[in-house]
Amino acid sequence: MSDRSAALNDWLKKLGYGDYGLSRASEDASFRSYWRLQAGNSSFVVMDAPPHKEPCDQFIAVAGKLRAAGLSAPEIIAQDLDQGFLILTDFGSRDYLSQLGPDSEAPLYADALSAIIKMQTCIDADDLPEYDASLLEQELDLFHDWFLQALMGVELGAAQTDFWLKTRQALVANALQQPQVFVHRDFHSRNLMKIDKGNPGILDFQDAVKGPLSYDPLSLLRDCYIEWPRKRVEQLALDYYELARDRDLLDVGPEQFMRWFNLMGVQRHLKAIGIFSRLKIRDGKNGYLKDIPRTLGYVRQVCAGEMSMLGLYSLLESLDLNDRVDALRAV
Repeated sequence: MSDRSAALNDWLKKLGYGDYGLSRASEDASFRSYWRLQAGNSSFVVMDAPPHKEPCDQFIAVAGKLRAAGLSAPEIIAQDLDQGFLILTDFGSRDYLSQLGPDSEAPLYADALSAIIKMQTCIDADDLPEYDASLLEQELDLFHDWFLQALMGVELGAAQTDFWLKTRQALVANALQQPQVFVHRDFHSRNLMKIDKGNPGILDFQDAVKGPLSYDPLSLLRDCYIEWPRKRVEQLALDYYELARDRDLLDVGPEQFMRWFNLMGVQRHLKAIGIFSRLKIRDGKNGYLKDIPRTLGYVRQVCAGEMSMLGLYSLLESLDLNDRVDALRAV
Protein backbone atom coordinates (compact mmCIF):
# COMPACT_ATOMS: atom_id res chain seq x y z
CA MET A 1 0.00 0.00 0.00
CA SER A 2 1.39 3.42 -0.98
CA ASP A 3 1.72 6.25 1.53
CA ARG A 4 -1.19 8.05 -0.16
CA SER A 5 -3.39 4.95 0.06
CA ALA A 6 -2.54 4.44 3.73
CA ALA A 7 -3.28 8.09 4.53
CA LEU A 8 -6.59 7.93 2.67
CA ASN A 9 -7.70 4.79 4.49
CA ASP A 10 -6.72 6.29 7.86
CA TRP A 11 -8.76 9.42 7.05
CA LEU A 12 -11.82 7.41 6.05
CA LYS A 13 -11.65 5.42 9.26
CA LYS A 14 -11.41 8.63 11.31
CA LEU A 15 -14.56 9.85 9.54
CA GLY A 16 -16.37 6.75 10.77
CA TYR A 17 -16.27 4.57 7.68
CA GLY A 18 -15.76 1.04 8.95
CA ASP A 19 -16.83 -1.59 6.46
CA TYR A 20 -16.22 0.02 3.07
CA GLY A 21 -14.76 -0.72 -0.32
CA LEU A 22 -12.64 1.42 -2.63
CA SER A 23 -12.38 0.86 -6.38
CA ARG A 24 -10.93 2.97 -9.19
CA ALA A 25 -13.64 5.36 -10.45
CA SER A 26 -11.85 6.92 -13.41
CA GLU A 27 -8.51 7.71 -14.96
CA ASP A 28 -7.29 11.30 -15.05
CA ALA A 29 -4.75 13.19 -17.11
CA SER A 30 -3.49 15.07 -14.06
CA PHE A 31 -1.96 13.99 -10.75
CA ARG A 32 -5.45 13.52 -9.28
CA SER A 33 -7.03 10.10 -8.87
CA TYR A 34 -10.65 9.19 -8.24
CA TRP A 35 -12.02 6.27 -6.25
CA ARG A 36 -15.54 4.97 -5.71
CA LEU A 37 -16.29 4.59 -2.01
CA GLN A 38 -18.95 1.96 -1.32
CA ALA A 39 -20.20 2.05 2.27
CA GLY A 40 -23.30 -0.02 2.92
CA ASN A 41 -25.95 1.08 0.43
CA SER A 42 -24.27 4.44 -0.18
CA SER A 43 -21.79 5.31 -2.89
CA PHE A 44 -19.48 8.34 -3.04
CA VAL A 45 -16.47 9.43 -5.04
CA VAL A 46 -13.17 10.14 -3.28
CA MET A 47 -10.78 12.58 -4.93
CA ASP A 48 -7.10 12.15 -4.07
CA ALA A 49 -5.28 15.34 -5.07
CA PRO A 50 -1.71 15.65 -3.71
CA PRO A 51 -1.79 19.23 -2.34
CA HIS A 52 1.69 20.18 -3.57
CA LYS A 53 0.63 19.29 -7.14
CA GLU A 54 -3.17 19.64 -7.30
CA PRO A 55 -4.57 21.86 -4.51
CA CYS A 56 -8.30 21.47 -3.93
CA ASP A 57 -9.21 25.09 -3.18
CA GLN A 58 -10.19 26.02 -6.73
CA PHE A 59 -12.18 22.82 -7.18
CA ILE A 60 -14.24 23.62 -4.08
CA ALA A 61 -14.73 27.27 -5.08
CA VAL A 62 -15.89 26.48 -8.63
CA ALA A 63 -18.12 23.63 -7.44
CA GLY A 64 -19.88 26.20 -5.25
CA LYS A 65 -20.33 28.57 -8.20
CA LEU A 66 -21.81 25.83 -10.37
CA ARG A 67 -24.19 24.59 -7.71
CA ALA A 68 -25.30 28.12 -6.84
CA ALA A 69 -26.17 28.60 -10.52
CA GLY A 70 -28.45 25.55 -10.40
CA LEU A 71 -26.06 23.26 -12.26
CA SER A 72 -25.18 19.70 -11.31
CA ALA A 73 -21.72 19.76 -9.78
CA PRO A 74 -20.66 17.35 -7.03
CA GLU A 75 -21.45 18.29 -3.45
CA ILE A 76 -18.45 18.28 -1.10
CA ILE A 77 -19.40 15.71 1.57
CA ALA A 78 -16.12 15.87 3.50
CA GLN A 79 -12.70 17.41 2.99
CA ASP A 80 -9.14 17.38 4.26
CA LEU A 81 -7.28 20.10 2.39
CA ASP A 82 -3.98 19.51 4.18
CA GLN A 83 -3.82 15.97 2.80
CA GLY A 84 -5.73 16.66 -0.42
CA PHE A 85 -8.75 14.38 0.07
CA LEU A 86 -12.38 15.12 -0.82
CA ILE A 87 -15.50 12.98 -0.62
CA LEU A 88 -17.95 13.94 -3.35
CA THR A 89 -21.39 13.15 -4.72
CA ASP A 90 -21.28 10.09 -6.97
CA PHE A 91 -22.86 10.77 -10.37
CA GLY A 92 -22.46 7.13 -11.42
CA SER A 93 -20.49 5.72 -14.32
CA ARG A 94 -22.50 6.81 -17.38
CA ASP A 95 -20.26 9.46 -18.89
CA TYR A 96 -21.30 11.14 -22.13
CA LEU A 97 -18.63 9.30 -24.08
CA SER A 98 -20.21 5.93 -23.25
CA GLN A 99 -23.77 7.16 -23.83
CA LEU A 100 -23.48 9.20 -27.03
CA GLY A 101 -24.80 7.60 -30.20
CA PRO A 102 -26.94 8.44 -33.24
CA ASP A 103 -30.16 8.03 -31.25
CA SER A 104 -29.00 9.81 -28.09
CA GLU A 105 -26.76 12.67 -29.17
CA ALA A 106 -29.51 15.24 -29.78
CA PRO A 107 -30.98 15.35 -26.24
CA LEU A 108 -27.59 14.92 -24.57
CA TYR A 109 -26.05 17.81 -26.51
CA ALA A 110 -29.15 19.95 -25.96
CA ASP A 111 -28.75 19.50 -22.19
CA ALA A 112 -25.03 20.26 -22.38
CA LEU A 113 -25.49 23.41 -24.48
CA SER A 114 -28.15 24.63 -22.05
CA ALA A 115 -25.68 24.06 -19.21
CA ILE A 116 -23.07 26.16 -21.02
CA ILE A 117 -25.55 29.01 -21.45
CA LYS A 118 -26.37 28.85 -17.75
CA MET A 119 -22.67 28.88 -16.82
CA GLN A 120 -22.10 31.90 -19.03
CA THR A 121 -25.12 33.89 -17.86
CA CYS A 122 -25.44 32.93 -14.18
CA ILE A 123 -21.85 32.69 -12.94
CA ASP A 124 -19.75 35.74 -12.12
CA ALA A 125 -16.30 34.98 -13.53
CA ASP A 126 -14.60 38.21 -12.47
CA ASP A 127 -12.77 36.54 -9.58
CA LEU A 128 -11.40 33.70 -11.75
CA PRO A 129 -8.02 33.73 -13.50
CA GLU A 130 -8.14 35.41 -16.90
CA TYR A 131 -7.56 33.44 -20.07
CA ASP A 132 -5.12 36.11 -21.16
CA ALA A 133 -2.52 36.29 -23.92
CA SER A 134 0.18 34.84 -21.69
CA LEU A 135 -1.83 31.72 -20.83
CA LEU A 136 -2.99 31.23 -24.41
CA GLU A 137 0.59 31.43 -25.67
CA GLN A 138 1.83 29.01 -23.00
CA GLU A 139 -0.78 26.49 -24.10
CA LEU A 140 0.10 26.86 -27.78
CA ASP A 141 3.75 26.31 -26.93
CA LEU A 142 2.82 22.85 -25.67
CA PHE A 143 2.24 21.83 -29.29
CA HIS A 144 5.61 23.17 -30.39
CA ASP A 145 7.61 21.88 -27.44
CA TRP A 146 6.02 18.49 -26.68
CA PHE A 147 4.51 17.37 -29.98
CA LEU A 148 6.73 18.80 -32.69
CA GLN A 149 10.06 18.73 -30.88
CA ALA A 150 9.80 16.03 -28.24
CA LEU A 151 7.44 13.49 -29.85
CA MET A 152 8.02 14.05 -33.58
CA GLY A 153 11.65 15.19 -33.38
CA VAL A 154 10.99 18.24 -35.57
CA GLU A 155 13.10 21.39 -35.38
CA LEU A 156 11.52 24.33 -37.22
CA GLY A 157 13.61 26.38 -39.62
CA ALA A 158 13.51 30.18 -39.73
CA ALA A 159 10.62 30.43 -42.23
CA GLN A 160 8.65 27.72 -40.40
CA THR A 161 9.18 29.48 -37.09
CA ASP A 162 7.83 32.67 -38.65
CA PHE A 163 4.68 30.80 -39.78
CA TRP A 164 4.29 29.40 -36.27
CA LEU A 165 4.66 32.77 -34.51
CA LYS A 166 2.15 34.41 -36.84
CA THR A 167 -0.30 31.58 -36.21
CA ARG A 168 0.10 31.99 -32.46
CA GLN A 169 -0.55 35.71 -32.74
CA ALA A 170 -3.72 35.22 -34.84
CA LEU A 171 -5.14 32.58 -32.48
CA VAL A 172 -4.53 34.69 -29.38
CA ALA A 173 -6.16 37.71 -31.04
CA ASN A 174 -9.20 35.61 -31.95
CA ALA A 175 -9.67 34.46 -28.34
CA LEU A 176 -9.31 37.94 -26.85
CA GLN A 177 -11.70 39.47 -29.39
CA GLN A 178 -14.64 37.46 -28.06
CA PRO A 179 -16.96 38.26 -25.14
CA GLN A 180 -15.28 37.01 -21.97
CA VAL A 181 -17.39 34.72 -19.77
CA PHE A 182 -17.10 31.78 -17.37
CA VAL A 183 -15.14 29.00 -19.12
CA HIS A 184 -15.12 25.47 -17.71
CA ARG A 185 -12.08 24.80 -19.94
CA ASP A 186 -12.52 21.04 -20.32
CA PHE A 187 -16.21 20.64 -21.15
CA HIS A 188 -16.22 17.37 -23.11
CA SER A 189 -17.67 13.88 -23.16
CA ARG A 190 -15.40 12.41 -20.48
CA ASN A 191 -16.20 15.16 -18.00
CA LEU A 192 -19.99 15.13 -18.41
CA MET A 193 -22.12 12.49 -16.73
CA LYS A 194 -25.57 11.42 -17.85
CA ILE A 195 -27.75 11.73 -14.77
CA ASP A 196 -31.49 11.37 -14.32
CA LYS A 197 -32.16 14.80 -12.81
CA GLY A 198 -30.38 18.03 -13.75
CA ASN A 199 -28.42 16.48 -16.62
CA PRO A 200 -25.48 16.74 -17.18
CA GLY A 201 -23.39 16.10 -14.10
CA ILE A 202 -20.34 18.34 -14.55
CA LEU A 203 -16.83 17.24 -13.49
CA ASP A 204 -13.19 18.40 -13.73
CA PHE A 205 -13.92 22.12 -13.53
CA GLN A 206 -11.08 23.22 -11.23
CA ASP A 207 -9.22 25.00 -14.06
CA ALA A 208 -12.13 27.34 -14.85
CA VAL A 209 -11.22 30.82 -16.06
CA LYS A 210 -12.75 33.99 -17.44
CA GLY A 211 -12.28 33.63 -21.17
CA PRO A 212 -13.68 33.42 -24.71
CA LEU A 213 -17.34 32.62 -25.18
CA SER A 214 -16.80 29.98 -27.90
CA TYR A 215 -14.37 27.85 -25.87
CA ASP A 216 -16.77 25.53 -24.03
CA PRO A 217 -19.13 24.98 -27.01
CA LEU A 218 -16.07 24.12 -29.09
CA SER A 219 -14.73 21.71 -26.45
CA LEU A 220 -18.08 19.94 -26.41
CA LEU A 221 -18.77 19.74 -30.12
CA ARG A 222 -15.28 19.13 -31.54
CA ASP A 223 -14.45 16.67 -28.82
CA CYS A 224 -10.96 15.13 -28.80
CA TYR A 225 -12.51 11.75 -27.87
CA ILE A 226 -15.48 11.42 -30.23
CA GLU A 227 -16.08 12.83 -33.71
CA TRP A 228 -19.31 13.74 -35.49
CA PRO A 229 -19.97 14.74 -39.13
CA ARG A 230 -18.84 18.28 -39.82
CA LYS A 231 -22.31 19.50 -40.86
CA ARG A 232 -23.83 18.15 -37.64
CA VAL A 233 -21.19 19.91 -35.54
CA GLU A 234 -21.76 23.18 -37.35
CA GLN A 235 -25.53 22.91 -36.87
CA LEU A 236 -25.09 22.32 -33.14
CA ALA A 237 -22.68 25.27 -32.96
CA LEU A 238 -25.32 27.47 -34.58
CA ASP A 239 -27.91 26.11 -32.12
CA TYR A 240 -25.64 27.40 -29.36
CA TYR A 241 -25.23 30.70 -31.24
CA GLU A 242 -29.00 31.23 -31.29
CA LEU A 243 -29.27 30.51 -27.57
CA ALA A 244 -26.40 32.88 -26.79
CA ARG A 245 -27.80 35.65 -28.99
CA ASP A 246 -31.20 35.33 -27.30
CA ARG A 247 -29.48 35.80 -23.93
CA ASP A 248 -27.51 38.86 -25.18
CA LEU A 249 -24.18 37.10 -24.76
CA LEU A 250 -22.99 38.27 -28.17
CA ASP A 251 -23.99 40.76 -30.86
CA VAL A 252 -22.26 39.45 -33.99
CA GLY A 253 -23.62 37.55 -36.94
CA PRO A 254 -23.41 33.77 -37.37
CA GLU A 255 -20.47 34.01 -39.79
CA GLN A 256 -18.33 35.87 -37.25
CA PHE A 257 -19.33 33.46 -34.49
CA MET A 258 -18.37 30.45 -36.61
CA ARG A 259 -14.99 32.02 -37.33
CA TRP A 260 -14.46 32.51 -33.58
CA PHE A 261 -15.56 28.90 -33.02
CA ASN A 262 -13.28 27.44 -35.70
CA LEU A 263 -10.16 29.36 -34.69
CA MET A 264 -10.82 28.65 -31.01
CA GLY A 265 -10.76 25.01 -32.00
CA VAL A 266 -7.33 25.35 -33.57
CA GLN A 267 -5.98 26.83 -30.33
CA ARG A 268 -7.59 24.18 -28.12
CA HIS A 269 -6.64 21.26 -30.31
CA LEU A 270 -3.01 22.33 -30.68
CA LYS A 271 -2.87 22.58 -26.90
CA ALA A 272 -4.51 19.17 -26.48
CA ILE A 273 -2.05 17.53 -28.89
CA GLY A 274 0.79 18.99 -26.84
CA ILE A 275 -0.74 17.69 -23.62
CA PHE A 276 -1.31 14.21 -25.07
CA SER A 277 2.35 14.17 -26.12
CA ARG A 278 3.54 15.31 -22.69
CA LEU A 279 1.43 12.62 -21.00
CA LYS A 280 3.24 10.01 -23.09
CA ILE A 281 6.76 11.39 -22.68
CA ARG A 282 6.77 12.77 -19.15
CA ASP A 283 4.13 10.66 -17.39
CA GLY A 284 4.28 7.38 -19.30
CA LYS A 285 0.56 7.54 -20.16
CA ASN A 286 0.37 6.10 -23.67
CA GLY A 287 -3.41 5.90 -23.94
CA TYR A 288 -3.85 9.46 -25.17
CA LEU A 289 -1.66 8.94 -28.26
CA LYS A 290 -4.58 7.37 -30.13
CA ASP A 291 -6.50 10.66 -29.80
CA ILE A 292 -3.82 12.73 -31.57
CA PRO A 293 -4.79 11.82 -35.17
CA ARG A 294 -8.44 12.80 -34.59
CA THR A 295 -7.43 16.03 -32.89
CA LEU A 296 -4.88 16.94 -35.55
CA GLY A 297 -7.53 16.19 -38.16
CA TYR A 298 -9.69 18.95 -36.69
CA VAL A 299 -6.78 21.38 -37.03
CA ARG A 300 -6.18 20.48 -40.67
CA GLN A 301 -9.91 20.71 -41.43
CA VAL A 302 -10.15 24.30 -40.18
CA CYS A 303 -6.80 25.51 -41.48
CA ALA A 304 -7.48 24.33 -45.03
CA GLY A 305 -10.41 26.75 -45.31
CA GLU A 306 -9.23 29.72 -43.24
CA MET A 307 -7.01 32.36 -44.85
CA SER A 308 -5.24 33.30 -41.61
CA MET A 309 -4.35 29.64 -40.97
CA LEU A 310 -2.95 28.74 -44.38
CA GLY A 311 0.56 29.25 -43.03
CA LEU A 312 -0.05 26.66 -40.33
CA TYR A 313 -1.66 24.33 -42.86
CA SER A 314 1.38 24.63 -45.13
CA LEU A 315 3.68 24.06 -42.16
CA LEU A 316 1.88 20.88 -41.13
CA GLU A 317 1.88 19.58 -44.69
CA SER A 318 5.57 20.39 -45.19
CA LEU A 319 6.55 18.44 -42.08
CA ASP A 320 5.09 15.26 -43.59
CA LEU A 321 3.65 14.08 -40.29
CA ASN A 322 0.87 11.96 -41.80
CA ASP A 323 2.55 8.54 -41.60
CA ARG A 324 4.01 9.11 -38.15
CA VAL A 325 0.76 10.51 -36.74
CA ASP A 326 -1.38 7.76 -38.27
CA ALA A 327 0.97 5.20 -36.74
CA LEU A 328 -0.04 6.51 -33.33
CA ARG A 329 -3.50 5.00 -33.82
CA ALA A 330 -1.96 1.57 -33.35
CA VAL A 331 -0.18 2.42 -30.10
